[in-house]
Amino acid sequence: MTDLFASLPLLPTTVVGSFPVEKGRGPQRFISPFRHAVRVAVESQMQAGIDIVSDGQVRGDMIHAFSSRLPGIRGQDVVSSVLPAPGPITVADTRYALSRHRFVKGILTGPTTLSFGLRIATPIYRDRADLARDLARALAVEAKALEGAGVCMLQVDEPILSTGAADIEKAEQALEVIAGCVEVPVSLHVCGDLSSVIDRLLSFPVDVLDIECAKSPKNLDLVSGRDLGKKRVAVGCVDSSDPRVEDEDEISRRIRAAIDRLGAERLLVDPDCGLRMLPLDSAAGKLVRMVRAARRVREEIPG
Repeated sequence: MTDLFASLPLLPTTVVGSFPVEKGRGPQRFISPFRHAVRVAVESQMQAGIDIVSDGQVRGDMIHAFSSRLPGIRGQDVVSSVLPAPGPITVADTRYALSRHRFVKGILTGPTTLSFGLRIATPIYRDRADLARDLARALAVEAKALEGAGVCMLQVDEPILSTGAADIEKAEQALEVIAGCVEVPVSLHVCGDLSSVIDRLLSFPVDVLDIECAKSPKNLDLVSGRDLGKKRVAVGCVDSSDPRVEDEDEISRRIRAAIDRLGAERLLVDPDCGLRMLPLDSAAGKLVRMVRAARRVREEIPG
């Protein structure tokens, strides 16, 4: 496995993934309504100076974007065995991002979170954990397609894991199906209060744990002092739920706090979560200031 992080600066900046949807105008909006949105998302990240960008995840919410393409699912109902999609789901938009930027992450909604966004309407599946296993197998096909397209890392979003609703052991088993099929680094994004699950999350077979720390600063304390092994931590340093664009000083303080607890060599810097629900100017502004803050702090580090 190539060491991705040897090719990136200290405190590399990234995004959790989603970006506001800015649809095009004129006839093109009828032919390919989301093409302009993908371009705006990628260009906004590049203009901000983000080191690892995404495709913007503009084609739907995190559940429907995947479930709508998987055989066995009709609307929100699972009606038969879930199978891999007949073709790639996110690869086309990711390839566009790769044509514009060297470092692009592929992003999947995790199988356990997907299972909680659906209704089981078939006796084939006993429970959501049973469903998540087949979802994981289907998503593994997409993961391998993204790796083949050239992504530098893969992110799996599992926000359900902080709620206590899911069986964490079975969620880990489902994630392992995906993580075990690719060679690129795998990041697990879990937002919210992690106090009840942090020890289990640190056992997951991933290279990066991506956590919310701007809105939930206690998460940083939870990670601090634990045995992280070789895991890196992507630390949320801007609040994705608030349209206010934090100033550089505020973001810099959050980054320094993470360095004090975890060390700069282990960190990635990103927003708490996706930016999709914010106004475009707020989302872009947060990324610009986050990058500036990371660069400022990077310059303070000796050597």
